[in-house]
Amino acid sequence: MSRRETYLQNIRQAYPNLRIESVEFNDKGQNNDVLIVNRELVFRFPRYAHALEQLRVETAILTGVRETVPLAIPNPTFVDLEARAVGEAFVGYRMIAGEPLWRGTFRAIGEEGTLDRLADRLGGFLHALHGVPYQTAIDCELPIADTVEECRDIYTRMREKLFGYMRPDAREWVAAHFETFLGDPRNFQYQPVLKHGDFGPTNILFDAQAQRIAGIIDFGNSGLGDPAYDFAGLLSGYGEPFVKMCGRAYPEVESFLDRIRFYRGTFALIEALFGVENGDEEAFRSGIEQYV
Repeated sequence: MSRRETYLQNIRQAYPNLRIESVEFNDKGQNNDVLIVNRELVFRFPRYAHALEQLRVETAILTGVRETVPLAIPNPTFVDLEARAVGEAFVGYRMIAGEPLWRGTFRAIGEEGTLDRLADRLGGFLHALHGVPYQTAIDCELPIADTVEECRDIYTRMREKLFGYMRPDAREWVAAHFETFLGDPRNFQYQPVLKHGDFGPTNILFDAQAQRIAGIIDFGNSGLGDPAYDFAGLLSGYGEPFVKMCGRAYPEVESFLDRIRFYRGTFALIEALFGVENGDEEAFRSGIEQYV
């Protein structure tokens, strides 16, 4: 039996009253196979043990913050995770209508009032998310990132595995970027918050007809960390003037702009590091190209 048929069997067994009229199967994801059922329901099946644990954490986060955040997020409606193995466990939810707010789509928005509304909505969303009392709202232990130990480890691995591919001036820039950041203990004195972890164009859904944010998806990298990290995704996608506009709804942004810039400067390098450590040639090439 194919994985697709096995997954369908698991859904029917857990939810016998769900009428399934059409199925689209996508096995191209890094950690999960995806079934789109009836063109409106998303079912995710983890392929690995670590992805299963990650999906459990993500489901707990989505359930815990759904009533707090001011934009639509996935609502786990079909859940079969407990005591289930890889290939059997799944989570399903209704799709949020909209398309990713790509950089080109964003740049084509010429109306200043629309940009103001987008900034207020995204800044307001992050302000609410980062303010979630996760100790009581989330019913699981959350991973923590953006620590000084993690930053040092990433820098060490980059020196060992990426520097040999880089131009001399690129190596100097990366060294200065990390060592300046690591050398200032104030960069690690923030209060950890519940962060999205991948808050960029791919996961910000836009309703082009209504010119509004339709929702936020993909909380697979969510956990505790530096609030500046989420704004680095906005900086990468839409530029610093827009990040500063978000400060109307999130006034603290101005105080950690330097950290936002630092994280933005690591994104391509982290992609290249992932590629070289996991044999993903496309990720490696995409991440390293500006440094060679």
